Amino acid sequence: MAHLHGNRDQLIARIRRIKGQVVAIEKDILADGDCNRVLQTIAACRGALNGLMAEVIEGHVRYHVLDPKGKSTAGQLEAAEQLLEVVNAYLK
Repeated sequence: MAHLHGNRDQLIARIRRIKGQVVAIEKDILADGDCNRVLQTIAACRGALNGLMAEVIEGHVRYHVLDPKGKSTAGQLEAAEQLLEVVNAYLK
């Protein structure tokens, strides 16, 4: 995943925020916390994971499916953009 090196720090920061959310869920459940807060945190965590997934998928498409040297055809570029739009819509 060499293409992730450019934004590795951002990805790690996202992962750490997600980790913090998961820890908060665990603590709330162990402490018999408010169910509403637990559900909201789970939903936020899911959204954060989906955002992370979308970012990694986009990098994969741009660096492994398309030609990373910019030699992809117009048709390939259009198909990749359409795919990314569908994936992003699905993950929302």
